[in-house]
Amino acid sequence: MNEDQNPSGDGKGQTREQHKRSAESGSRNPYQNPDGGVTTTGHVWDDDLADFNNQPPRWWMLGLAASAIWVVVYWLFYPSIPLPSSNTYFKGLGGWTAIKEMEADKGEVDAVRGKYEVKLKNLTPAVILADNDLTEYVKRSGKVLFGDNCAPCHGTNGVGTKDKEGLFAPVLNDDDWLYGGKIDDIYTSISGGHQGMMTAHKDSLSDKQIVDVAKYVMALSEARGDSEPAGKKVFMESDCTSCHGQDAKGMPMMGSANLTDKIWRFDGSLEGIKRTIAYGVNSGEPKARVAIMPSFTEAGKLSDADIKKLAVYVYKFGGGQADAPVAPAPVVSKK
Repeated sequence: MNEDQNPSGDGKGQTREQHKRSAESGSRNPYQNPDGGVTTTGHVWDDDLADFNNQPPRWWMLGLAASAIWVVVYWLFYPSIPLPSSNTYFKGLGGWTAIKEMEADKGEVDAVRGKYEVKLKNLTPAVILADNDLTEYVKRSGKVLFGDNCAPCHGTNGVGTKDKEGLFAPVLNDDDWLYGGKIDDIYTSISGGHQGMMTAHKDSLSDKQIVDVAKYVMALSEARGDSEPAGKKVFMESDCTSCHGQDAKGMPMMGSANLTDKIWRFDGSLEGIKRTIAYGVNSGEPKARVAIMPSFTEAGKLSDADIKKLAVYVYKFGGGQADAPVAPAPVVSKK
């Protein structure tokens, strides 16, 4: 270490006080680092802290320059600079836009989907279901359709939704169906919709009869219907059997519920059952239950192919009822 590097001449650098005096006296190297001979900026604080005056590494300077060049190139190639005077923006030399990129990506997706969509167009839901390749495609593409059009009422994956009055929309992933769970039944429900009807009995039955038949219906769901003979008598002698059947298992053609299981379309408590019997479903009474499945064909939101996809997708939740085997779609020659 020479004198320029170590003005104190002792080989150990300056003390803090020497460093300050050197800076104040205007010596040859007032910014000498007192602890090692490295030039500092002259800033001293907290008695013994000083900034080194080292230059950044060459790789760092090259990276900084490359970053600055990249920013300029990016701004020139992509739309990024507003032009206030003309109320527009510099569109970039590359002509790139997000819309063009989206359309290009969509074109790639459509190319992959095209071969399936062409086959789906003229096939029935049952034939689609019999084709493993088509079914797998529909399970994937139908998920988006279900999420956009069905999940708001029926819940994610068809788990159903509830409100303060009970089940708002039916569960789709069990094996209980009001209008039938075969693939064609599901397609018909989605395509045409449903608006079932249950008559209000508040005027045709006395309060006691309503209580009796409500207790009987609850007992049916617990496999002890014979324990409520008074309610059974009302059930058999009134118009209940014309919709729910003598066995109370319901009629899919009418959309009437099976009263012998533990699955309830509405509130399954005694008070809830009494309300349903008294005021009915879609009967026009102020306290009536409201249950409406819209027609997606009339709404015009979905194509027939989309409705077929939804039918197969809902069927594959696991609760679809088996139907007679159907031959798979014929293989289209590529020649």
